[in-house]
Amino acid sequence: MTRPAGNTKLKSARVAAGYPTQQVFAEALGVGVRQVRRWESDNPPWPHPDLQQRLMHLTGQDLEDLGFIIPPGRDHPNGPQRHASTSRSASSRLSAVPSQSPVPMQPASVAADYASVTRSHRGLYWSVTPATLHPAVIAHADLGCALLPGTAGQTRRAVAAALAETWLLAGRIEFFDLREPDDAGTTLLRALQAASEAEDSLIGSAILAHTAFIPGWAGDHESATEHMVAARAYARRGPASAELWAWLDAVEAECETRCGNTRTALHLIRHAEDTLTAGSEHMTPAWMDWFDAVRLAAFKGHTQFKAGHLPQARATLLSVLDHMSATEDKQRTVIFGDLAAVEAAAGQPEEACRYACLALDQLEVTWYATGMDRVREVRRALTPHQHARCVRDLDDRLYGWTTTVSALAR
Repeated sequence: MTRPAGNTKLKSARVAAGYPTQQVFAEALGVGVRQVRRWESDNPPWPHPDLQQRLMHLTGQDLEDLGFIIPPGRDHPNGPQRHASTSRSASSRLSAVPSQSPVPMQPASVAADYASVTRSHRGLYWSVTPATLHPAVIAHADLGCALLPGTAGQTRRAVAAALAETWLLAGRIEFFDLREPDDAGTTLLRALQAASEAEDSLIGSAILAHTAFIPGWAGDHESATEHMVAARAYARRGPASAELWAWLDAVEAECETRCGNTRTALHLIRHAEDTLTAGSEHMTPAWMDWFDAVRLAAFKGHTQFKAGHLPQARATLLSVLDHMSATEDKQRTVIFGDLAAVEAAAGQPEEACRYACLALDQLEVTWYATGMDRVREVRRALTPHQHARCVRDLDDRLYGWTTTVSALAR
């Protein structure tokens, strides 16, 4: 018999909030570790009133989303009329509020059917605009949440695994494509809870590494590091492929770069290169379609630029352009933006504007907020040359009707 999983919702929320052990979580709450163990058991007791707000504050989740069931006759701590903290519908939770109607059991085939749509969304991400794809992915996640209570055993784990990937895709869209980090954090927590239901440590590792991007991009080194420690711990439960280990190095390198630690970042990238060269007997998960040696080189070129190694960054990024596949339109905007930044730093405003305009050309075809961020950074770097004709032409493109309206619409 398998060991009971316990209250996976609270466990996932605790880890995602930066508390890797029950002990540190207990200390933050001001309770004994035994109390946390009871809350993370299969039948968690309803928290004492003076601890309810602390639990919600530390995790950013309501008590029901943490796996607690309100005892009969008790009001929700936020009042009898509970208001959702996000725009998500109530069906977004992994388990719905108990009702009098029995949940219909689903056939075993539901897992394959549900996962097939998840795979389709994975492929559509690279070409469909985020404003169009995101609502469909969220609706698919809502469907998975509705299906999950009617499954059991291997079918339940398979549905939960596809649901975790769906929530992960939604979180990636929110963070990288729509620039909504707060929403992304909430969505990635739901992904981690689904991964816990699926007992899938590898996708759990990927989700935790994505959560590290959020504080990493904000310059919060301590929080980003905590999330990466958790991501590596999950990967060790594996078996993790060489590509997954290399990507974890790349994510950490990106966070270190944004926190100003480019020397550490370059060391991590060299380690990732060595890991890919050595390879592994373990297969890369099918859902990990966002990383390969070319993507690693893209990370490297950006870090070389931030480190002030301009000739090396230029050579690396040009090589990335040469080796990118034709379908990588979103990543191409980022590479054009990084090349523009290199030329701006090298005192070549005309070349910088040329690459920035190439990025804008691509953004008109496939929107990507991360790519637009790169272009805006380049324009700020070109302030000393703002009276040059090439910079004025760039301004006409950057603040033209098409680009401005498109950016606001997304």
